[in-house]
Amino acid sequence: MKPAAQRGARLTDGPVGRAVLSLMLPMALGMIAIVVNNLAGAFFVARVSTDQLAAISFTFPVSFIVGAIAMALGIGTSAVASRLFGAGKRDEVRRITGHAMLLAVACSLAMTVLGLLTIDPLFRLLGADENTLPDIHRYMRIYYWGGIFLVGPMIANSVLRAAGDAKRPAILMATSAAVNIAIDPVLIFGLFGFPRMEIEGAALGAVIANAVMLLASAYFVIHREHLVSFRHFMPELIGDSWRRILQVGLPSMTSSLVSPITTAFITSQVARYGHEAVAGFGMAARVEGLTLMPLIALSAAMTPYTGQNFGANRLDRVHEGVRFAYRFSLAYGLCVAVLLLAGGSLLATLFGLEPGAHEAALLQMHIVPLSYMALGVSMTVNGTLNAMGRPMAAMYVSLSRTIAVYAPLAWVLSHFFGLVGIFVAAATANVVSGAIGAAWFRFAYRETLAGQAARPDPQQT
Repeated sequence: MKPAAQRGARLTDGPVGRAVLSLMLPMALGMIAIVVNNLAGAFFVARVSTDQLAAISFTFPVSFIVGAIAMALGIGTSAVASRLFGAGKRDEVRRITGHAMLLAVACSLAMTVLGLLTIDPLFRLLGADENTLPDIHRYMRIYYWGGIFLVGPMIANSVLRAAGDAKRPAILMATSAAVNIAIDPVLIFGLFGFPRMEIEGAALGAVIANAVMLLASAYFVIHREHLVSFRHFMPELIGDSWRRILQVGLPSMTSSLVSPITTAFITSQVARYGHEAVAGFGMAARVEGLTLMPLIALSAAMTPYTGQNFGANRLDRVHEGVRFAYRFSLAYGLCVAVLLLAGGSLLATLFGLEPGAHEAALLQMHIVPLSYMALGVSMTVNGTLNAMGRPMAAMYVSLSRTIAVYAPLAWVLSHFFGLVGIFVAAATANVVSGAIGAAWFRFAYRETLAGQAARPDPQQT
């Protein structure tokens, strides 16, 4: 088989549903591998001490921010590269990929320096005390130095997906998770003659696993697929590549960073009804995170799919792909809503929740999933608009759910209807965001069609 750089765009021909699912399913499996890996790491550290588990818990917000930066660079690279693949501009793909790798190094170095200099003030701000800070230092000193191994694979895997290959990135993510799970207990507990490193072992295990993924993904992108060129490192070309990547990446990062802020605000509103309500909300939120993974993977899949077809001027396939994603979202959302309506009580019982927490979890699982169909539409449009070169529109669709509707409506409805009002606000925000997203895509699609029709035919000029 020829390398991707010598093949045509993979996603511009053949059945639309098969093309979208070929991207979506591997992405979903890769995400599941990451979740399992995170749970395993927390499990091992918890066996050492509760204090060290608490220290790692304090690092989650920082890890999320670093992950959001890495993901934003990946989304930006994928959006740009997929359009170039569709247009058949493979030399530009190689240039963009090389410059994206350089951007990953620059961002990683900046995060390392900034992170190491701000450990004490940042984590004190997050509520860490003098007992927890030493363990946080032990973990973050290693974590920050491994930043390049986190951002680099995100870039390389995004380019592979932009080429239409989602299987290898998923295999690499699963392999990295397996390596981490295998070496964590060795380093944490000092097995097989290794020194007992405890929380530092957890950090080093993650760095080693990410380094393995970086080496493997770089091998495929550079040597197997020939998708990187290091010959165009002139400042003006680097600046052009970075501008194009960040034009999509920065709005995406903004949306990602606003989400946990909104969640923190909603949690504070739920806390007004007691610790049991927070426990139930937290349990239901974890269930929601798992059930939404296919829709998150679908949104991610729409970026390379749309990008290739948009770059190839196959707007008919862009429209057909979005309609397929809508139908999938509707069917999947309905199935999840029915399952949680029928089995939500059993899930809450299996978690051993106390009566107040059980009631709160059940309320969320009975109300919010009714809107997952609309949330899937919103997510689909987000990935599609990014690939069409409309990242600000994608950001507005995302923020319409979190800032414009969810947070203010939850505050208002909770005063009138209590805890039920917060969950009704969440469902309403999903529906509003889905409606806005569908309308915005329709407008963008028609505007693009009109622009395409207005361009002169090169055969007639």
